[in-house]
Amino acid sequence: MSVTPETEDLLRRHAPQVLGALVRRYGHFDTAEDAVQEALVAADEQWPRTGLPDNPRGWLIRVAARRLTDALRAEEARRAREDRVAALTPRDAFTAPPPGADRAPREDDTLTLLFLCCHPNLTPAAQIALTLRAVGGLTTAEIARAYLVPEATMAQRISRAKQKVRGVRFGRPDNWEDRLPAVLQILYLIFNEGYTATSGAGLQRRDLAGEAIRLTRAVHRLLPDTGEAAGLLALMLLTDARRDARAGRHGELIPLDEQDRGRWDKAAIDEGVTLITGALARGRAGPYQLRAAIAAVHDEAPSAQETDWREILGLYDVLVRLVPGPVERLNRAVAVAMVHGPRAGLAELGELEDELGAGHRLDAVRGHLLERAGDHEEARAAYESAAAKTLSLPEQRYLHARAARLRP
Repeated sequence: MSVTPETEDLLRRHAPQVLGALVRRYGHFDTAEDAVQEALVAADEQWPRTGLPDNPRGWLIRVAARRLTDALRAEEARRAREDRVAALTPRDAFTAPPPGADRAPREDDTLTLLFLCCHPNLTPAAQIALTLRAVGGLTTAEIARAYLVPEATMAQRISRAKQKVRGVRFGRPDNWEDRLPAVLQILYLIFNEGYTATSGAGLQRRDLAGEAIRLTRAVHRLLPDTGEAAGLLALMLLTDARRDARAGRHGELIPLDEQDRGRWDKAAIDEGVTLITGALARGRAGPYQLRAAIAAVHDEAPSAQETDWREILGLYDVLVRLVPGPVERLNRAVAVAMVHGPRAGLAELGELEDELGAGHRLDAVRGHLLERAGDHEEARAAYESAAAKTLSLPEQRYLHARAARLRP
């Protein structure tokens, strides 16, 4: 008997909170992460037989704490070290809270763990990789695919990051704002992996997207006057509002211009529009605010045909001046095609081959624009090339279907 999908979601949601609680109490980031994984395995084995405990997180903290102290004691040969571990153990470490009780501090340990992973001693790449692993719950392979590097390289990067934060005091840092750019980038990557999974049979990983939104809300509450935190939260809400319309009955991908907009989450759209409107009114717009403004233009259009693509192109023009990355320029090329025609968009793609040629998105966009231009044979080849490069099964099926429609 295995755990239900609901229980799996519960375990994923509690894992970073349990890790944060252990690191706060004991330190030993790397060993604590191993202990949490052992506690999750124990839950997976025991809960189907014994039932869900009254306080799942308390159960996980208790079991992980036992695993951690066992590991620490096993590592140390001398009695003095064992005595030190025992002295550091909180009095209630092995007692699960009563049902409904919460012995965690008022501050969310997950959020504190997030800022710990963004320690200034780490490089930006290491900060993001460590947090995606520890807080986002992504596997090393998933993070490696997101960065287009070998899995072994990413494993070494994460291991080195863990070593650097070993012994760092667990607590809220005084300089939250200095770490904010890295934190926002991490949350954005976690959300993107949840909204469109890079691999596997499912189009989305709603647990990851939901956790990214929850953590971004916490950051926004912490720094309510920071425009980029508000912009990122607005972007997530405006994007996630479409999730129920993105997949068909059998999990197939439905592109934006073919979605049933009646299935979009109007409450999320209203909240996102309110957030981005307020953020833009406070001063100069940053990249997340501009992305949220673009999402708002899409969400507020009554239909795909009524989308104001000229406004979107203008926003992309500003965005690529701030962030001239290949993904931003690829998205701008689509806007160029919608305003000036597919040939104009295709001309923009040639400059992106070196940066995006290894991934599937460049070929997918090329196929779309070639199809709009009437070059069906070239479009079919581009779709097939894109399908061969993606590890997402729903995207593969979608791209193969687009190619099949263009066969003579």
